[in-house]
Amino acid sequence: MSVEMSRTPDARARDNQTRKIQENITKVEKHFGDMCQLFAAYARKTARLRDKADLLVREIGLYADMETPDLKRGMKQFAEHLAKIQDYRQAEVERLEARVIEPLKSYGAVVKRKREDLKATQSARDREAKQMAQLEKTRLRNPSDRQIIVQAETELQRATMDATRTTKQLEETIDEFERQKIQDIKKVFGEFVTVEMSFHAKALEIYTVAFQSIQSVDEEADLEVFRNCLHPPDFQSRLDIVRANSKTSLDHTGSFLSTSGTLQQQRASSRQTRTDDE
Repeated sequence: MSVEMSRTPDARARDNQTRKIQENITKVEKHFGDMCQLFAAYARKTARLRDKADLLVREIGLYADMETPDLKRGMKQFAEHLAKIQDYRQAEVERLEARVIEPLKSYGAVVKRKREDLKATQSARDREAKQMAQLEKTRLRNPSDRQIIVQAETELQRATMDATRTTKQLEETIDEFERQKIQDIKKVFGEFVTVEMSFHAKALEIYTVAFQSIQSVDEEADLEVFRNCLHPPDFQSRLDIVRANSKTSLDHTGSFLSTSGTLQQQRASSRQTRTDDE
């Protein structure tokens, strides 16, 4: 008779229970580990977004220094608000690490302890199975040796009691493990949502102000400044001087032509008088 067939229904039920516990622990270990890695990647991506935004703030500030006054003011204010959002994003990253990633990471140690508990229980059950097999061998080899059989039965009874005790302890600890797992998932996911909502609520508030600051730029005022740059004040005065000089020159030319015509008329009249005299 095989060892498996010789085991009691209770022992086989405990083995089935152990397999289910083992599967549950393995499931938690895998998926908590995966979630921890992905939440960590999420936090790293958020940190990189913060870094890129810092570069954007710097670029906006550099460009603003080269622009017209009101646009410069609007861009500077916009950059300041964008920088403030990155401060909140930094707080978001730190909170994710402390409230989400670390609790998930700590489950590595929790799972390790549960595996040790399971290993201790499995060892007790293996001893029980070994003693049961030993009893069967003793009965087959020495069916008439009552003393040896009784000793083997006593060893089996002791091993069974130990297996039952460790199984009971495992049931209690795995029940607590399951309860704690559910509570921790609720807490970790809740913390994630709270951190994200806190950041986005504050970011929305500051983005609103940033929008208002850039929309408040006075286009006409800056266009006037730009036009004045193209046509500075002294340009008009120089133009007026050129126009005045041109007018003076024209006046002189007109006067000269008038004088010249008068002289020609006088000379013609003089020639006509001499002709008549002759």
